[in-house]
Amino acid sequence: MKEVEIYSIGDELLRGVVQDTNSHWMAKRVTARGASLTRVFVLPDDPELVGHELARSLDRGPALILTQGGLGPTDDDRTREAIAIGTRHPLETNRRAEEIVARRYSELAAAGYVADATLHEARLRMTRLPRGARAMDNQIGAAPGVILDLERTTIVALPGVPPELQWIWENPLAAELDRVLGPGGFAEITVTLDLRDESAIAEILRGVQSRHPNVYVKSRARTFEAGDEIRATLTAAGPSDDDARLLVEAAFADLGNELEGIGVQVIE
Repeated sequence: MKEVEIYSIGDELLRGVVQDTNSHWMAKRVTARGASLTRVFVLPDDPELVGHELARSLDRGPALILTQGGLGPTDDDRTREAIAIGTRHPLETNRRAEEIVARRYSELAAAGYVADATLHEARLRMTRLPRGARAMDNQIGAAPGVILDLERTTIVALPGVPPELQWIWENPLAAELDRVLGPGGFAEITVTLDLRDESAIAEILRGVQSRHPNVYVKSRARTFEAGDEIRATLTAAGPSDDDARLLVEAAFADLGNELEGIGVQVIE
């Protein structure tokens, strides 16, 4: 199974100013491709620190490293610099990135969203990418996405603004993800149990998990109050959605039999 790591970069994340919803959004889609998300880092806008951590990740050799945040025009947007440090690929002006930034500011100026389309220094920051990187279009914001293929690992840098990240993911990045991770397949079954004591099914869940190692089995409790029943989720990845569905259904049938044996009902 191919491994993936996520870097969420920004002082605002560590200070609680912004909630990191992007990692959650990407995690579901990485899993849906049959890959294994092994680490999620939240790091400050410190290129030396981030670069050091990236270098350590590259030593581990995951198939894909995803970064989000720090691609804009301001002084604290330093993810491109961090990637340059971590990979030893120095920053240089990227012609494709320059085309994207110039076009986007012309469009934004024509729509009245910015005063003019001048490529001043702040905007030119977004055109300097690590040597060998490719720029990906961004039709929601202005900062290009970045993709850099290394010997064992592909690094993808995405903007931190969720609509921008999602548009790039679903458009220019989609074919790259097929190439790096494969299309994969994913299936999930989530049910509610007529039970409020999670400890009562701990051994059952452990047994189902051991008998179905390719299925992730997780219970989710809330409180002991009436109406707060436990939910159980089973997920699996495979070469296709059908393959993943077969894995999940087999595990769910096993779980159902075990629950029936102790008198616990699935209520939805």
